[in-house]
Amino acid sequence: MHEMTLNPRIVEIRQNVLKKNDLLARKLRKRFQESGVYVVNLVSSPGAGKTTLLTEILTRLGKKHRVAAIVGDLATENDAERLRQSKAKVRQITTGTVCHLEAVMIDKSLEGWDLSEIDFLFIENVGNLVCPSSYDLGENQRVVLFSVTEGEDKPMKYPTIVNSADTAVITKVDLAEAVGFQRERFYDALNGVRPGIHVYEVSALTGKGIDEWIIRLEEDKEAFKKTVHSL
Repeated sequence: MHEMTLNPRIVEIRQNVLKKNDLLARKLRKRFQESGVYVVNLVSSPGAGKTTLLTEILTRLGKKHRVAAIVGDLATENDAERLRQSKAKVRQITTGTVCHLEAVMIDKSLEGWDLSEIDFLFIENVGNLVCPSSYDLGENQRVVLFSVTEGEDKPMKYPTIVNSADTAVITKVDLAEAVGFQRERFYDALNGVRPGIHVYEVSALTGKGIDEWIIRLEEDKEAFKKTVHSL
């Protein structure tokens, strides 16, 4: 039996797309750096609770810092409307059939925003654990979210996104007991793919773990500022 191979032309197109994205992402990263904006890219499968958690993060973080968000979805502006409840600056990217956000989409969404007036920018990626792993958006930190309702072996099923992430967040921990979430198995799976990755267990319903994660974000932001000033 012959192995199936991709058309060389398709491979070339994909490589060119990723190269173009990476070049623009570098420009975005430099622009963010010069403006002092700390950028967090949130990635998860659909239904993991990104929007609910991010609304809470923006609300709490917004009491002391200037925050903004860009949210990507295949259709509707429902998530953006929910995020606006936090009083943060929010823009929606409707991708249609595209299952991830790209640097060019972020670049376009920034039009009209004075980045020097933003301390934290959160990018809520399209619900998908495959495509976003290949696309740099110029972020400082990539966060992969897994909910307790998804099963303990999810990190092993999607190793690429885990390996490209800086932080892992376990969401909906208030449901852990009800769904029989086996925490040790999950951590074994996660550390089997990415040993030592920072992990936070949070619940948007009870507030568990959210302030701890916010403290870490603030610390990372301060470290980022010191790095920028030393350049």
